[in-house]
Amino acid sequence: MAAESDAFVVEGTFALPYNYFAGRVGSTWLVALRDEQKIYGVRHPQTGKVFVPPRQVDEKDFTDLTGDWVEVGPEGRVTGFTVIRYREPYQPLPVPFGLALIQLDGADTSIVHVVRGEDLGQLSVGRRVRAVFARERKATILDIAHFAPV
Repeated sequence: MAAESDAFVVEGTFALPYNYFAGRVGSTWLVALRDEQKIYGVRHPQTGKVFVPPRQVDEKDFTDLTGDWVEVGPEGRVTGFTVIRYREPYQPLPVPFGLALIQLDGADTSIVHVVRGEDLGQLSVGRRVRAVFARERKATILDIAHFAPV
């Protein structure tokens, strides 16, 4: 095993700019967030499972999922979470804030998003939350500004 003195540390920053192509399914979902302030998922035609965020294909059986769009939420429950208490330049908000897995009502999968609006010591698995939409929306996931306790 190498000793700590064997490590070489280089201080610096690393930037990786990129463009993300949301595709037909992702674009449809983001435009609905922007224009309708509604959250949709796609339903698997055989299993009935609702995926949020929507995807074009089920990763298990490769079934096309784009035929049955269903509205979900805007409320749901926290299925897992962490509280961010330290500042990093890439974080979207001032600290502290919650980052949670949220299973929206009517969905079978969870979405990761920010939770604000309460003493973060009260954030817990099972906690009911509701989407709060941004005033200015731009067809990004941040059109949901955050989730707040119900």
